[in-house]
Order: sequence, then structure tokens, then C-alpha cells
Amino acid sequence: MRVAGPGAPAPSACADCLRRAWLLVALSAHIERMATGSPGSRSAELLRLSDADLAAAVAPKDADRVLERIARIPEAGMRRRIDDAGCWASCHHDPRFPQALREQADGPRSLICCGDPGLLGRLDAEEVVTIVGSRRASVYGREVARDLAAELATAGLVVVSGMAYGIDGAAHHGALEAGATVAVLGAAADVAYPAAHRALHRRICGHGLVISEFAPGATPWRWCFPARNRIMAALGWMTVVVEAARRSGSLITAEMATECGRDVGAVPGPVTSRGSAGANELLARGACVVRDAQDVLDAMLGPGAPRIERRGPALDPALAGVLGALERTPFPDAVASELGIPASEVTASLARLEQLGYVSCSALGTYSRTALVPPEAR
Repeated sequence: MRVAGPGAPAPSACADCLRRAWLLVALSAHIERMATGSPGSRSAELLRLSDADLAAAVAPKDADRVLERIARIPEAGMRRRIDDAGCWASCHHDPRFPQALREQADGPRSLICCGDPGLLGRLDAEEVVTIVGSRRASVYGREVARDLAAELATAGLVVVSGMAYGIDGAAHHGALEAGATVAVLGAAADVAYPAAHRALHRRICGHGLVISEFAPGATPWRWCFPARNRIMAALGWMTVVVEAARRSGSLITAEMATECGRDVGAVPGPVTSRGSAGANELLARGACVVRDAQDVLDAMLGPGAPRIERRGPALDPALAGVLGALERTPFPDAVASELGIPASEVTASLARLEQLGYVSCSALGTYSRTALVPPEAR
């Protein structure tokens, strides 16, 4: 179990608030039937209810039995489960519980977390950005999300996302390269979901923070994801949609952010791309245009925010020449033709540039630049 740093109070949660996490798990199948008629349509409404009212609303025949069973769970048993899962907890009565969540009418009663407790205290500062987007992200979307998150983390901001496939995963990876990231899960904090993100989950637990409102061991239902999104929307002082179709859970998160009084930004995508249609629609409705981390800082802090540049290691003239040619064509053969050098030399240079973080390679074998700038570039 991770503990707070020297001089900082350890996060804590009272028994009554913890029982809410167990109650949500016990009622999950009932909530599923009522909350998922259309994406996100009922989750927030139901989660505003007290324990007794929630049980009565979703499971009227079983409500008394479920509430009695949850009330009988020993406090020591809940705390032991949390400790055994390698987690810790915080609740509304803990001064370190994020004020942004305490103010939500439908906010979580408690958070069960895995990772650095110090990050919990940073979630109330104006330095948190939520990044969301499509699970079926394009190469462009993943690269933008990763670079954007890395730049924001370099500037000292905390990047929040949901650890899903696509944009979420790319954002977490980018943030971990340079700073802090927080994953909000629709499963328990100790459950890597999706399972393919086990390694990413371990990295965030070791170098960031994973949070959940569900008891340890809980696996997600469909309603858990829009429920998770409301937490992500409240935590971020800006929510940035990197890539999303017109019917996307990311747009629900953006709508929730607006309802919380937060700013919303979106990354422009090709007008011919169905995967960017939702993000482009947000821009048409007045969302902040996000081309890079500087746009986010300017929107959050106002004009004159410190300029961001992620500088990479020095490049020799040959590598710099290949990198420059790559701005004009993504194809290694075309780079070789433009520079008049053997294709094998270009291949070796691109491999080295990828290792240094200046370029990335797609599944089709094309290359594109990342946000890194050579130190000699001005």
C-alpha cells in the first residue's frame, strides 16, 4: 500500500462512504438494466440518489436485502480488501478528496486508488487536463494524443484519461514520458481494463495514480463507463477531444465537462474522416482549437503563458537532413530520392530517429514527425 509523502496526511475514507463502493458493485446488474437505454442517459441521474433511494429505484424487490447485506460488511473487512488489493482510499470527509468531485451532485462518495497519494492533492489545482477520444483511433489521432500529453506533462500539468484503447492509452503513454498521469477506471482500481493494458496499468500504478469508485476486484458493466466519464470531466480544467466520431462517448464527456463549467477543446481532423467528425463538430460549435499543448495553456492561463518546446537530443547533419525531408514526404523511398542517398542509409537513419523520439512509424511503413524539436532549431 502506497503512503503519503513526509509531512502529508495519509488519505482516508470512513466506513459509510466506503460502503457505497460495495453497494454499486452489488447493484451493478440492476443499474445496467435501467441506465443503458441510450449511452450515458441515466447513469448520472441514478448516481445522485442516496444509497436507500438508489437501491429502491433500481432493485425495488431486493432493495432491503441488498442494503442489509452491505450494512453488515465489517469495516475491517473492507479495509483489508483494499489493502490486499494494494490500494488506499479517500472519501468526502477526507481533506485531500478533490473538491471538484465533492461539489458534484452525482459525484463519487469515495475513491479507491492505486498509486501515488500525492497526485490526489494536485487534482484541485488549475493544472489538470482531461484527454479523451476514440477507441478506434487512427495513427494520426494516437500520435497527436501522445505528443499532446507529453507536452502538457512537460509543462507540469497532470493528464487525466480513462485507460481505454486508442486515444486514452496514447495519452497515458505520452504523459508518462514526461510527468504525471491519472487513470479513471470503470472497473476497480486494481483491475487492468482492458486486459491488454495490464502493462500500462502497472506503469500508472507505479508512476501515477489509478482511481475508481468501485470496490476492489469489480469488473465493469456498460453503465460504468459514462459514470467514469463524469469524474474525468469534473477533474479536468479543460477536456480535450482528440478524435471522435459523431456518436461517441467522448462527446458525452465533453458535454459533461461543459455542464461542470469546464472548458472544452478539440483537435481538428480531416473533414473527410468519419473518425474526426465529432471533434470537428465541437469546433464548429465553439470549442477551443487545440493544435498543440500551447493552445491548451493559452486557453487555461490566458495569452502570455510560458511557451512549450520539447527538445530532443542533438542530431548530426545526416540525421537532420532525413528529418527535414520527412516533413515533405512520409515515404522512405521518396526521402532517399530527394536526398540522393541509398535507401539503406535512409532506413538506418529513420530507425535512429525513431529511437531518439523524433519520428514514429505506422503499420503501413510510413513515417511522421513527433513534437520533438532538435536543440539547434530556433
